[in-house]
Amino acid sequence: MADIAYEPLIRDRDSERSRAATIPGYTEARQEAAAEFRLLRELLDARKRAGLTQEDVALRMGTTRSAISRLEGSRKHLPALSTLRRYADALGCDVVIHLVPR
Repeated sequence: MADIAYEPLIRDRDSERSRAATIPGYTEARQEAAAEFRLLRELLDARKRAGLTQEDVALRMGTTRSAISRLEGSRKHLPALSTLRRYADALGCDVVIHLVPR
């Protein structure tokens, strides 16, 4: 195999987003996904603030570490409110939901 020099690809994310915004439905899908990503980020940040590992949370909830991993990182299946309450309880937190005007 010939030696090929590594040249990192520099991405222009603003340009990529501008190009993607021309795709019908992209902006709406991105806004919808943003709310889900905020929820997932909140779960992860709360666990880190509590100083717990996924294994610690799993033990407190009576589940597995892989279940906690899916809960914190999966957009395929957003958690039920009852699961969020159990997760929050394991962290010593409360779940607060707000509906805000657009």
